[in-house]
Amino acid sequence: MMVFMLSDVGNTREINEDFVCHYEDDRIRIYVIADGMGGHNAGDVAAKLASEAVVSYVKEAADITDPIYLLQSAFKFANDEVFNASVSSEKLNGMGTTLTVVFIYREVIHVGHVGDSSCFAIKGEKIKKITKDHSFVQYLIDTGSITKEQAKSHPRKNLITRAIGTKEELIVDTYQLPISLAEYIVLSTDGLTNYIDEEEICDLVVNNSIEDACTQMINISKERGGKDNITVLIVGGMS
Repeated sequence: MMVFMLSDVGNTREINEDFVCHYEDDRIRIYVIADGMGGHNAGDVAAKLASEAVVSYVKEAADITDPIYLLQSAFKFANDEVFNASVSSEKLNGMGTTLTVVFIYREVIHVGHVGDSSCFAIKGEKIKKITKDHSFVQYLIDTGSITKEQAKSHPRKNLITRAIGTKEELIVDTYQLPISLAEYIVLSTDGLTNYIDEEEICDLVVNNSIEDACTQMINISKERGGKDNITVLIVGGMS
């Protein structure tokens, strides 16, 4: 497998509160993206802390017989780490982060998800969004109050309804798909998906190297506004 990741502060932000990382060995492969929140209240700290906590938890796991349970446990560990850091420091109080994790084990792609960062699977020239946003506009779409097109310009489109570290309790969404159904996996923060739609993502990934695809996505997002941090990770050569 090939992996490439790229993150950019964007056009208007002073600090990059996104975090992206991965870990691979002969047993597991794990890919992580996070979008910290809290502005001056250390969103960048939350994103890094949660991402590294998940990777550490999975790496050290002695038992992987139930990968979904392992992912859920890793997310709860990450939530505890961020929440405890937040309540123990006035400087960090109120911080939180999205967290989307792809864990590949024994030819199955396992995904854990909290927030509005995204995971896509690409096969052939078709793209499918695996995750579902925990956001106010997604709730409005689900209830039929607005359309997907209206959601793109909604004034509260960046409001998320679930995050790591903001509460002691956490609900984690999980997904599974056979590795045969994905030639590429794409992880991104909303700084990318606010400016580039799914079909464009698919076209860029399929028709370029993963390095060039990441670079072009970042550049396009900045050309179209780039008001947020922009981060993307692509895993290729999966099937």
